[in-house]
Amino acid sequence: MHTSESSRASEGKGVGLGLALVSALAFGGSGVAAKPLIEAGLDPLHVVWLRVAGAALVMLPLAVRHRALVRSRPALLAGFGLLGVAGVQAFYFASISRIPVGVALLVEYLAPALVLGWVRFVQRRPVTRAAALGVVLAVGGLACVVEVWSGLSFDALGLLLALGAACCQVGYFVLSDQGSDSGEVPDPLGVIAYGLLVGTAVLTVVARPWTMDFSVLAQRADMNGTPVAAGLLLGWIVLIATVLAYVTGVVSVRRLSPAIAGVVACLEAVVATVLAWVLLGEHLSAPQIVGGAVVLLGAFIAQSSTPAKGSVEPVATGGAESRLSARENAA
Repeated sequence: MHTSESSRASEGKGVGLGLALVSALAFGGSGVAAKPLIEAGLDPLHVVWLRVAGAALVMLPLAVRHRALVRSRPALLAGFGLLGVAGVQAFYFASISRIPVGVALLVEYLAPALVLGWVRFVQRRPVTRAAALGVVLAVGGLACVVEVWSGLSFDALGLLLALGAACCQVGYFVLSDQGSDSGEVPDPLGVIAYGLLVGTAVLTVVARPWTMDFSVLAQRADMNGTPVAAGLLLGWIVLIATVLAYVTGVVSVRRLSPAIAGVVACLEAVVATVLAWVLLGEHLSAPQIVGGAVVLLGAFIAQSSTPAKGSVEPVATGGAESRLSARENAA
């Protein structure tokens, strides 16, 4: 029985890691699709609004199906929409208007380290040294991937805005994990659907989409010399880089933990850089390639550091194995 439970727990972690990687791949492709739209004449905030509003429309039937969540988990839905959807997007785009994109991205992806800080100092749970090392490696690798040493321009407000994006990302992972240790686990698809609706409402006020030049969407955008239909790029952003990315991301947190899923999510920066190299002709330098390998190593160490079920060793968040055990007992 113990072997069977361990096997199922290991399988669950494997599926969770796979889903987290899919989420990172999907999120990482958003920038490559969005950049041609921005260069074609759309404001960055308008692209963000189209992304979130389009995804909310796709997920609307699920919102209707899970309308009971509005009464049972209003705080979770509001927090997810404000932090995980609108907050990360708005703070990040505001920050890159004042500081280099690489610096803003690095600060934003301090989120995994901040998650561990939340677990250690707020939840007062121990974390493994290996998990902490994985985060350090991931952040250090990201510094190489984005070449943070080139073009630094420290603006206090810009850095604070990027840190705001990081804090919102922490909220995304922590809120995704809420309720998974209790008997009533909110359906992640319902949470995502209402989060996107809340995010759309917030971003509508910020982005003012009525000022958008919608004619751009009927034209073709240039992707490194190749004309691509703007509508096709928008479809990719909405369906793959948002709907699929959020669904697989939230479900992966249920099978792993906020800390581990947060580290794996760091791969988004690596994916975005590689896709930009292939599709946009933005070549990688040797330090960026090395940094990508370090990020991968950090994610692997953090994932493999979670002890087996029943172990008394500290874990990354203290919840991954107990969730698997609860599902097994319920079955």
